[in-house]
Amino acid sequence: MTGTTSMPVETTGQSTRLPLLDVLRGAAILGTLMTNVWVFASPGSEWGILTGGMAETSFASLPDAAGSIMRLLANGKFLSLLTILFGVGLAIQFGSAARRGEPWPGRYRWRALFLFAEGTVHFLLVFAWDVLMGYAVTALFVAWLLTRSPTAQRRVMWWAAGLHLTLICLLSAALAGYGRKDGDPVSRRAADLYAHGSYTEQVAFRLEHAPAFRAEPLLTFCLLVFLFLLGVRLFRAGAFGSDAAGRRIRARLLVWGLGLGLPLSLVASLVGADLFLLDRYAAGPLMALGYIGLIGTLVDRMRRPGPVLNSLTCVGRTALSGYVLQNVLCMFLSYGLGLGLAHRLGDAWQPWWVIGMWAAVCAVLMAGSALWLRHFRAGPLEALQKRALRH
Repeated sequence: MTGTTSMPVETTGQSTRLPLLDVLRGAAILGTLMTNVWVFASPGSEWGILTGGMAETSFASLPDAAGSIMRLLANGKFLSLLTILFGVGLAIQFGSAARRGEPWPGRYRWRALFLFAEGTVHFLLVFAWDVLMGYAVTALFVAWLLTRSPTAQRRVMWWAAGLHLTLICLLSAALAGYGRKDGDPVSRRAADLYAHGSYTEQVAFRLEHAPAFRAEPLLTFCLLVFLFLLGVRLFRAGAFGSDAAGRRIRARLLVWGLGLGLPLSLVASLVGADLFLLDRYAAGPLMALGYIGLIGTLVDRMRRPGPVLNSLTCVGRTALSGYVLQNVLCMFLSYGLGLGLAHRLGDAWQPWWVIGMWAAVCAVLMAGSALWLRHFRAGPLEALQKRALRH
């Protein structure tokens, strides 16, 4: 979810930053890649996930365990964290507009529409499972909702959570026993397309199957609303502050988030594909809260920022640019239009080459964002958006 961009930089009423938010956002960007990297590496890539192309959880061998643990820690967890942080940014912009006496949503509508346009370009040209389009639509609704009473906001928040959980349970029951369809014509076409096809053919494939690729934002709209509003409530409660109250909230998030989310995620992962949705869309948000507590606790205990913390902060300050860049890099590393590692290495070198690709892209983002911010105040896409929306 950087400055006055679609992934906003945080300022309080005293115009001071909340450093933890940049660290959390940087972790969310790199953590989201922990899931997406498996999409790029799988046969059929973006289409493969629709036909059960993600590997099963197994601890039978060291390679199986390494890949399973990585997916267990990442699947839906960091995406939920990013969504919560987007809600935090929305709350900050709402407060900033109120302090300036500006109408709300006001200019924020243009920001959300610009984000939708960015997401559309990203979807067509880079990655079919783009999240920006869904965020933009949700942001417009929640921005309006922030003008309603706190009671109305709480009701919508918990109704959204209830509807989402009901839908996920029904879908999980309906999909129980639903097997893979690797042999169907579209799956075979997708596997060949991403291994050997041209860039224009991949763009055309996304357009042809846009309704299927855009199903996730529709199915998870209630979850997005809930997480946006949860981010608003956490921010207003002081969960990201460096004071004692903020540390107490983060300690509770750590205990409850990981205490409930990790066992649920582990059970759902071990059951297999039948509970994939439950792991991603129910355990994921719980563990995201635990990650806020865990990362916050680690940051609180650091006497001085080290290179890793500083690099995460830089990634967080260039979050939108980093999100797009990591997918561009994985596209050229994995697909036949670039190095074609997914086809060349395949299952023989999994999961090590996939983990290595994730680590390499993370290193590029961390080093690149730090170098960029030495010369510029915002990331390239953040600066572009700011310039486009300047009145």
